[in-house]
Amino acid sequence: MNLLGSLAIAFSMYSVIPMPQVSWTKERMKYAMCFFPLIGVVIGALTYGSVLVLTVLKLDWMAKILPVLVPLIVTGGIHMDGFLDVTDARASHAPVEKKLEILKDPHTGAFAIIGCCVYLLLYVAVFGEMKPVLLGAYGGIFVISRALSGLAVVTFPMAKNSGLAASFSGQAQKKTVAVTMWCCLVLAEGWILYAGGAAAASMTAVGAALTFLYYYRMAKKEFGGITGDLAGFFLQVCELVLTAVLAAVTRFAI
Repeated sequence: MNLLGSLAIAFSMYSVIPMPQVSWTKERMKYAMCFFPLIGVVIGALTYGSVLVLTVLKLDWMAKILPVLVPLIVTGGIHMDGFLDVTDARASHAPVEKKLEILKDPHTGAFAIIGCCVYLLLYVAVFGEMKPVLLGAYGGIFVISRALSGLAVVTFPMAKNSGLAASFSGQAQKKTVAVTMWCCLVLAEGWILYAGGAAAASMTAVGAALTFLYYYRMAKKEFGGITGDLAGFFLQVCELVLTAVLAAVTRFAI
């Protein structure tokens, strides 16, 4: 029952999918992050299904745009919110303390709006370059981004002792979460290998590893560690990078 409660906490926090209300007890919080990658499975399946339906309806132009919006719709934009906050904070070029204050500011700055527009345009562009044959493999990137994000929460230093990331990190059974995230990464790469081939699997693995390294170095240097907003920033960047990687595979390896 505690594991079902942990699943409900993960989905209610990181998606808009209806879940029964449960108490955020210490036991349930220990394993909540273990279910984070499952949200990626749902997003991948919904994306795949939406493209199939739109293709059957001969709405090819929508099939190039709607999949870009599916992750935002399913998550309620929680990760994009982090991306926007971090974009504003980094654009300030301020000291660490000031950047952390900007992350807490509920107002949206000009750089966040510009960053969002650029992000979505880039996403539509690279997704449009990806051949339909890689659509199945594409679903795996949402599991990879969440598995790496969960791994960072239990292994990276925290920028502060309060906030969402610190709460999940402090109460998590870190060894269990880390092992679960590694298993999810292996399964996701195995799926990409099956659905997209060796080139797609190897290039997404390299792209994910480099993005993860960038995340660690940037967060530690510019913020002193990670926060919930930085976790959202990483997840959005990782998905954009891996989509671009699959577009590159389309052009050069297929």
